Order: sequence, then structure tokens, then C-alpha cells
Amino acid sequence: MVSEYRNILVAVDGSEHSERAFDDAVEAAKRNEAKLNVISIINDSELSTSAFSFSKIYAAEKEQVEKELLKKIHDASSKELDNVEPFVELGSPKEKIIEFAKDNEIDMIFLGATGKGEIRLARIGSTAAYVVNHAPCSVTVIR
Repeated sequence: MVSEYRNILVAVDGSEHSERAFDDAVEAAKRNEAKLNVISIINDSELSTSAFSFSKIYAAEKEQVEKELLKKIHDASSKELDNVEPFVELGSPKEKIIEFAKDNEIDMIFLGATGKGEIRLARIGSTAAYVVNHAPCSVTVIR
């Protein structure tokens, strides 16, 4: 078990649970003097199948997500955490979180139990369940 985390990832999507996960990740990063990676994934399966519509919707969605991530950086800064890096990815959220964690030597992942717009499963969302079962590191799921 890692007693100190150096490279933390938090996945945000605007849901109540992901907002709590962000707050907990900021505190953990402060405690450990760790880098905080904030990722938001635009789910490509929810975008239009028309190439023209896809590119327009994706561009608008990406701009909105980038604005939200800038706010997250500001929020972390106001809590005296300056080592924060935002990332916007396109694809399957559960797969992108795992891919990012593996590619960036993440040693702790924070995410919400259920996401924005996700049909609630028994107790944990499908993305959270997938991440818990496939992550190369520790995972904290926030309710």
C-alpha cells in the first residue's frame, strides 16, 4: 500500500458525486504535496453519429468542459493547491480513465460513485465499477 501519493487523478463530470470527489482529491493532493490531474471525458457514444453534427457538438462540448476545468483549477488554487493539470479526453469515460492512469503513473484515482446522467445502478455506477476493477492503482469512490 502506498502511504504517500504523488500523482492523483480525479475524474469530473459535473455530477454531485464528482464534485465531492474533486474536493476530496484536492485535500489528498494537499496532504501529500501531490500533483492533481483533473480529467473530464466527453463520452463519444452520446454524441451524434453524423460527422458534421459530431464535430459541431464536440467543439461546443469541449469548450464548455474546458471552461469548467479552468474553474476547477481556480477552485484548487483557492484551497492553496497549485500543482493542478486539466485534461479533456474524447471516448469511453471508463476506458479513458484507466488509460490515463496507466500512461501517467497515477497512484490514486478519485471519482464519483455515479455520474451525471448515468442511470443509477444498485450502489455504484458502471464507470466507477469498471475503474475499481481495472485500475493500476488505488481508487477512492465518493458517494
